[in-house]
Amino acid sequence: MIDQNQVQRISLALPILQQANAQLVREFQQAAFLTKIPRGRDVFLEGSEVEAIALLISGVVRVYKIGETGREITLYRFGNGQSCILTANAILSQKTFPAVATVEKEAEAVMIPADTFRDWVVRYDLWREFVFDLLSQRLSTVMAVVDEIAFRRMDARVASLLLTRVGTQNLIRITHQEIASELGSSREVISRLLEDFSERGLIRSGRGEIEVLDLDGLESI
Repeated sequence: MIDQNQVQRISLALPILQQANAQLVREFQQAAFLTKIPRGRDVFLEGSEVEAIALLISGVVRVYKIGETGREITLYRFGNGQSCILTANAILSQKTFPAVATVEKEAEAVMIPADTFRDWVVRYDLWREFVFDLLSQRLSTVMAVVDEIAFRRMDARVASLLLTRVGTQNLIRITHQEIASELGSSREVISRLLEDFSERGLIRSGRGEIEVLDLDGLESI
């Protein structure tokens, strides 16, 4: 159960509560509960029964698929004020979870039981709109992943990832295996591409980190 003070704190991350009528807020307080999930914990594995959905008020969760060869590919991440469309879909269709969801950054989440979640979708227009907006936003993210896999060269995808992750010091703390898992490739392929980038003077690759030397060069790729 969620008390009034917790509702006020949660509302900062979940604006839907600020728009909800008194009845929905009361039911939210009665049905939902707060939980903390440590970094590295698997929230769901492929084939897991989905008994509740998590709405994050802090932290980051990565959702990914693992192929028969053991390769991983990231589908999307969700964080503060967000939730997982695959969880929502599994609840609404009453099927098992089709991927893996792992906490990347220690998370605090509001958990809503599956039966309650389905009931609110039927009875509350506001909640139904919230779920549909969630589905729409994440669908576009997944479609972008499909587009990258189908139509973009791997060197361009690696360059794009490095440009996305680079900070003010041009240093990225990431391993070759982490890049491979993110992009659905093998470590060997990624290592070859990074070696090529190094030979061209675009990056300097060290143990567990990559320094970007030529931003414009990566942009051109």
